[in-house]
Amino acid sequence: MMDWSDRHYRFFMRQISAGARLYTEMITTGALIHGDADRHLAFSAEEHPVALQLGGSEPDDLAHCAKLGEQYGYDEINLNIGCPSERVQRGAFGACLMAEPQLVAACVKRMKDTISKPVTVKHRIGIDAVEEYSFVRDFVGTVAAAGCRTFIVHARNAVLKGLSPKENREIPPLRYPYVYRLKHDFPGLEIVINGGITTRAQVADQLQKVDGVMLGRAAYHDPWVLADPGKTRAEVVRAMYEYAKRHLPLRQVARHILGLYHGQPHARVWRRMLSDSARLKRNDPGLLLEALELVEQPGYVEYLPA
Repeated sequence: MMDWSDRHYRFFMRQISAGARLYTEMITTGALIHGDADRHLAFSAEEHPVALQLGGSEPDDLAHCAKLGEQYGYDEINLNIGCPSERVQRGAFGACLMAEPQLVAACVKRMKDTISKPVTVKHRIGIDAVEEYSFVRDFVGTVAAAGCRTFIVHARNAVLKGLSPKENREIPPLRYPYVYRLKHDFPGLEIVINGGITTRAQVADQLQKVDGVMLGRAAYHDPWVLADPGKTRAEVVRAMYEYAKRHLPLRQVARHILGLYHGQPHARVWRRMLSDSARLKRNDPGLLLEALELVEQPGYVEYLPA
């Protein structure tokens, strides 16, 4: 979710779901140590509960960044061992670290020794052609021995060479039974499943077998899949209008809420208005209310740009 799950998107999702745990995009240790930490870590209090997701492989660097996250008030520090991109691999972290469980365990232990917040790990079920269940079982066992109690498991292998990140989310087959076996073999751990889950019914089904469900791009493109009962889209738009007045430029907020009316009769109208470069250039949050009035108007058929 790099470049997607920023603070504006997370605030938006909190208006839709009061209880979902929100995660930052993966932030590398180098970006925090050598860059503008406040730009990466600042967030709105309304986002709680919110987790900071880190990418890195040096225990001391991760501990330093975990401490920063704790100081900023994050509720959880998550280590991403699931990202398969070549850019991440060049930094010797992400999914390639599944081949080094002892190093991952050392990273987890160093972070846990430094902070009081939970340290969790997000990972795949295997890498490249390694498809035996024993691989992910032994990985989880080694990292759990270092003190990690929560594992977020993307139920696909990561193919480190030859597939793009997008293809890595679609081509390797889903093996949900591996995740269920992890829960069976480690009943004292919290096992959260990720990958290929897009509907409320699927979420409900998975919760019969594991402790939690993580949604990524499915919740970005169709955020209403996580909506609380009784919530209305109009309420969310009005909340985002108030938020946008405090967090200009408008474009940075509007880009994350294009999917709010996904599957609804006026979804195209909503997306078109909030993508209109001329309107966005005015930097007027009132555009959100203008679009709301159109899409909620009974009998409205089509929007014709001025």
